[in-house]
Amino acid sequence: MGELTDPLYDEVLVLSEEGNLLMEQKVYLKAVEVYRATLAKLPRPENQWEAYVWLKASIGDALYLLKDFKKASIEFFDAMNGPDGASNGFVLLRLGECLFEQGLPGASDYLCKAYLLEGEDIFSREEIKYLSVVKALLKKHD
Repeated sequence: MGELTDPLYDEVLVLSEEGNLLMEQKVYLKAVEVYRATLAKLPRPENQWEAYVWLKASIGDALYLLKDFKKASIEFFDAMNGPDGASNGFVLLRLGECLFEQGLPGASDYLCKAYLLEGEDIFSREEIKYLSVVKALLKKHD
């Protein structure tokens, strides 16, 4: 895996920050547009770049906050295909949450992986039901 050129990296950072500001303002659909436009600037294959993981995760997060769990889960599955994406605690957490909300299998697996990687802190801003799933599984295996 190489590195993005400095001008492209700087452009990706500026655009990502624009998306982040839109997220803070709760303008989620516009943030998705900005993140997708930024993603399109990455050289092919785009999943070779670290930026791919955080852009896909950002798109997924916006869709999660819009409660579009199906589309969000697709973005998080994609993010797992980038560098270290499969071991990114946030990606695993949100993917688990999306699957949980859809009643799909595997939700608890991803929630547990996030917990094992990051500990309880990663759940601190999440609804308690997600950590409860993890704790119930851990208690079951004690």
